Amino acid sequence: MPNKQLKVLAVDDDLINLKLLKSMLMKTGYVAEVIEAKNGADAIGELKNATDIDVVLLDIIMPVMGGLDMLRVLRADENLKQPPVIVLTTDETKKAEALEAGANGFLMKPVREKELSAKISQLIL
Repeated sequence: MPNKQLKVLAVDDDLINLKLLKSMLMKTGYVAEVIEAKNGADAIGELKNATDIDVVLLDIIMPVMGGLDMLRVLRADENLKQPPVIVLTTDETKKAEALEAGANGFLMKPVREKELSAKISQLIL
């Protein structure tokens, strides 16, 4: 378990998924705040404004800017903080592409609470 209270950026165009993620994250006891973004472009904006984000949970398929495109933009921009990114998807074939784009981890949807908590702990500790 991390020593500090974490700030998480959850990026998904499905409001139900965002609510579920937020609920799971707040149950961990080590997440203090969950910032929500509905697409990759909004997520980049949040990362520019909130430099204290500890980890990003990123859906792949979204309108405006998908998760993989957002990840490539993030990793190419040296001016942005580079928090660990966990990609969330239903398409296991995207795993290699996500890792090549700069993801630090990968979880299949539906996300399980214990797996999410373990992956975040693994990346932050």
